[in-house]
Amino acid sequence: MDERISEHAEVLVEWSARIESGDDVVVSVGEGAHDLAVAVADALGERGANVVTTYASEEVQRAYLLAHDGDFELPEHELALYEAADSVLFLGAPRNTTATADIPSETKQAYGRAMVELREARMETDWVSTVHPTRALAQQAGMSYEEYTDFVYDAILRDWEELADEMAKMKEALDAGSEVRIVKEHTDLTMSIEGRTAVNSAASVAYDSHNLPSGEVFTAPVETSVEGEVFFDVPMTLEGARVENVHLTFEDGEVVDFSADAGEDELASILETDEGARYLGELGIGMNRGIDRFTNSILFDEKMGDTIHLAVGRAYDACLPEGEEGNQSAVHKDMITDMSEDSRIEIDGEVIQRNGTFRWEDGF
Repeated sequence: MDERISEHAEVLVEWSARIESGDDVVVSVGEGAHDLAVAVADALGERGANVVTTYASEEVQRAYLLAHDGDFELPEHELALYEAADSVLFLGAPRNTTATADIPSETKQAYGRAMVELREARMETDWVSTVHPTRALAQQAGMSYEEYTDFVYDAILRDWEELADEMAKMKEALDAGSEVRIVKEHTDLTMSIEGRTAVNSAASVAYDSHNLPSGEVFTAPVETSVEGEVFFDVPMTLEGARVENVHLTFEDGEVVDFSADAGEDELASILETDEGARYLGELGIGMNRGIDRFTNSILFDEKMGDTIHLAVGRAYDACLPEGEEGNQSAVHKDMITDMSEDSRIEIDGEVIQRNGTFRWEDGF
């Protein structure tokens, strides 16, 4: 076994999830994640955790959704599992990244609405999502399997404490600010972040961060404050469908017009899920310089050092003042724009990033 798999498991269990003796842990094992699951089980056993494993297959999910009559009910037995868990570790490793592409939109929407309470229960745990390299992911990224494997571990096996210290500068700037403006070609968007708390997403639940790799700082815009237009020029796969060149126009926080060169029907389906799906739940700023190319995977692409991403749908509680709900939705879908050329991010009129370079970096 590649020794980096064991290193990956150690980072996940020790740094990211902070597992301790006696913790009740659910490990969701993707189709191709067997080797990583073995290494994770070994690391959890060493710490004296209590482990339950589940199987996460896009092809199994497809078969279930296509066969169902669409009148979905909340699975109480699964809900009970997550309500009793301290941590949930998601080991993604698909065999087919578009396995669910032919599921009707109305079925996806109905299923998503029925599973809201289940997702909320998972998110109440110290959950962490990561990915194990597979040939399907390599193909989606346009890379050989060997090249993609190196890419994954370059992004994951980092000095996370050092990166956390750097990202703290962005968190401080956002926490002290009131308004963010994003400017580039086909994009001029403003939003209020007054009273919101940014998350230094350093790949650990200790930082309110739940992805490995991570390397972003994110916050939740005041949902009715978003004004202007934004162009997402980084291709992505949403709900199994290829989506390219998305343009959104906002008025009073709501998406009032949208288009896409590819995947427009899927985009429409997402925006029609519920009322909150047309409002922003997240502004994220990528800061992981270990990710040096786009791979058509949101887990990696949104963390890249000269990108930002915006998510329509649900806002994360960690960014909100106590007692405030923020934007509520059954969806949270990130879309990415490249900020490496002819672009800037302003906070209260001060440029914090220009052409992908932050103000504290050489070359700003």
